[in-house]
Amino acid sequence: MRSNRSGVRRGNTERVETPAALGFRLAAEWEPHEATWIAWPHNRTDWPGKFATIPWVYGEIVRRIAPGEIVRILVDSKDHQTRAERVLRRVGMDLARVEFFRIPTDRGWTRDFGPIFLKRDMRDAKPAIGRFRFNAWARYPDWQRDNRVAPLLARRLGLRVFRAIHRGREIVLEGGAIDVNGKGTLLTTEECLLDPQVQPRNPGLSKTDVESVLRSYLGVTNILWLNRGIAGDDTHGHVDDLARFVNPRTIVLCREDNPNDENYIPLRENHERLQDLRLEDGSKPHVIPLPMPEPLYFDGRRLPASYANFYIANAAVLVPTFNDPKDRIALGLLNELFPERRVVGIHAVDLVWGFGTIHCMTQSQPAVAR
Repeated sequence: MRSNRSGVRRGNTERVETPAALGFRLAAEWEPHEATWIAWPHNRTDWPGKFATIPWVYGEIVRRIAPGEIVRILVDSKDHQTRAERVLRRVGMDLARVEFFRIPTDRGWTRDFGPIFLKRDMRDAKPAIGRFRFNAWARYPDWQRDNRVAPLLARRLGLRVFRAIHRGREIVLEGGAIDVNGKGTLLTTEECLLDPQVQPRNPGLSKTDVESVLRSYLGVTNILWLNRGIAGDDTHGHVDDLARFVNPRTIVLCREDNPNDENYIPLRENHERLQDLRLEDGSKPHVIPLPMPEPLYFDGRRLPASYANFYIANAAVLVPTFNDPKDRIALGLLNELFPERRVVGIHAVDLVWGFGTIHCMTQSQPAVAR
């Protein structure tokens, strides 16, 4: 298709205004937030035998985020909200820093099904929502309520929605599959977005098609493709367990030092690949190795324990920890990279039984430029 001068793409039967053409983009996570979104946990099958501890982990995460921004929490019902409030009060939360939205969900992984907020760099410009379809990572059958969250929230917030459509079909994308530097570069993996056989998100779409969607609907201009994600990740390659931007020019990339570990070769391959990749201005990214904790298992299955699943809030950086000697190394490294924020370790040994940790359960809403 051709683009006319206003950025409106025209085909035989459709006329689509893309976010990129109108100046919207996906903000870097360290840019100012208006709020952080989470969905209060309720699906006990995500944490078999461990669910009783999970609301308390969520409560601690909310307590650490709230000093710097509002925390907006999705709950299924009045009773669900009451249970959440009880936990938050007991961990010392000021509930004036919390807003509840009664929208039912299937799970609590807000990063992946929640709204992908898009920022416009104009004074007083409200954000918009990039509406991607959610299908539970092309893996689980219960996703219908999660898939409805983004459009319902857009209506509640009065925000414009851009439905991500390519060749007449809705595009599937989870927030954990991508990371951006806010200057035009996006980081992702081929395993997650391009594998045609294992958990295929958009069967039949080529790499060129996927890149076109990312550019049009997220406002990026440059895409860095890593290969595979870490072992144990049931999303099949989400980048937020693997590599993250920590500033516009720096990426932390997980490294495994044990040559007998199944992550050793894939992580080395990703490091080698990054040496040949370039940022939007043609420069090489600065790559800093982030250690991997010792493997954790549940019922004989490896869990995706990774320090890369940290969340950058306005006032803090929350980092999953695993009762591992490398916890201190990871926290020290990230403390050097975020000198203006408090770096806080959050005990995540129970949380990761749900195959995700802090970044997986949070979604940032950018602040309006004033």
